[in-house]
Amino acid sequence: MAHTRIRKFNTKDTYPEQKLDNDLAQAVVTKGGKIVWLRGQCPQNLDDAKNIDSHDPAVQTHKVMQNIKQLIEEAGGQMEHLVKVVVYITDVRHREAVYRTMGEYLKGVHPVSTGLVVQALARPEWLVEIDGTAVIPD
Repeated sequence: MAHTRIRKFNTKDTYPEQKLDNDLAQAVVTKGGKIVWLRGQCPQNLDDAKNIDSHDPAVQTHKVMQNIKQLIEEAGGQMEHLVKVVVYITDVRHREAVYRTMGEYLKGVHPVSTGLVVQALARPEWLVEIDGTAVIPD
């Protein structure tokens, strides 16, 4: 991995009451490289902006993370180049499902993460939105 991850941890240790398994870090140090700023990704197709047909937070999160992975790859990177995510959810009760699903994509990656519960997203059927930053090494 080209980036230095400071104070790596797993959410199963920091949130033992929740069934989470996310590899995160308190800080990520990058040097050089190409920065990829990702727009907040929602549960819709990248090609036609069509919403997926699901109101399940886990299913929506899978689509969001697939979009993030695809965009990083289109920029010439890999998921291991992801250094930060910001997670927006509309209901705190969806947190476990969202983070558990997100964790499947972050195994061994250890980005920094901020999570927010918001009143609403741009469309009422969206339960989760995630934006990210990746740094692809030179």
